[in-house]
Amino acid sequence: MRGIWKWVGLAGVAGVVAGGVLVARDQRRRNAYTPDDIRARLHQRLAEAERTE
Repeated sequence: MRGIWKWVGLAGVAGVVAGGVLVARDQRRRNAYTPDDIRARLHQRLAEAERTE
């Protein structure tokens, strides 16, 4: 019975680590944009939205 809890705990730790990796990757992707890049993308989206109306 003790071995089962060891595996359950190990799986939990692995899940937390995997979640941290995903959060870090997403944060790096968001930080890669400069304010000028974000502004240009927003202007592009606005122009596309105005064309579809």
